[in-house]
Amino acid sequence: MSSDAEQKPKITVYWLDQSRSQRILWLLEELKVDYEVKVFKRNKDMLAPQELKDVHPLGKSPVIGIQAPGAEKSLILAESGHIVEYLTEHLGQWMIPKRYINGKEGQIGGETEEWLRYRYYMHYAEGSIMPLILIGLFISMIRDGPQPFFVRPITRMISGRVDSLFLNPNRKTHFDFLEDQLKTSPDEGEFFCGKELTGADILMIFPLEAARGSGLITQEKYPKLVAYVKKIHEREAFKKAIEKIEEVSDEKYQPVASRR
Repeated sequence: MSSDAEQKPKITVYWLDQSRSQRILWLLEELKVDYEVKVFKRNKDMLAPQELKDVHPLGKSPVIGIQAPGAEKSLILAESGHIVEYLTEHLGQWMIPKRYINGKEGQIGGETEEWLRYRYYMHYAEGSIMPLILIGLFISMIRDGPQPFFVRPITRMISGRVDSLFLNPNRKTHFDFLEDQLKTSPDEGEFFCGKELTGADILMIFPLEAARGSGLITQEKYPKLVAYVKKIHEREAFKKAIEKIEEVSDEKYQPVASRR
């Protein structure tokens, strides 16, 4: 008879420094499954090394490998949302809200509010809020980066216009929305989908950490969002994930907008 260890999948996280991989380590700690971390360092041009591209052609992170018991090859998965969905469906279904209201199984409109929020945020995290964070990062790099003195007034004027006409109003709209979503969480929960942590929270923490670290979210304006980030940081699994990556990568965890 096979041992329990032999029946468990072998999971490898391919970690690229200054990337969004920390969420996946946190998820694996919440799932209480064993995993291995392989660390890759960026080249001088800040792009991924060829060794990571050999794992997945895009050279992006996170990427994980899952080798099922008895399988000859590992299944390689990329994209945070895809990874979170796959892992929770196979190893952590308690992190997926109940889909249908009792008696309305399979009906259009029969879904629970918790599940509808869950599916929404699984797409929203990378599709809506994260682009605003990244555009803001690139604009600040252009504005504050090294440049000839006679060019600096031009770059500051352009970046200022992008901030005032696009970034600032859109960020306010999104952060106001997210603050209200936490206020109206189902069953007065403290997470985005209700009382229980879900895969959607795994994805949402990165853009909110980045916004908090860069001063876009403050206690005065967004107390619910600030409390949410603090609550996540206090989770034992989150702390273990930080300890793990600091141990294997010699990289100090910094939840700020400069991560990519």
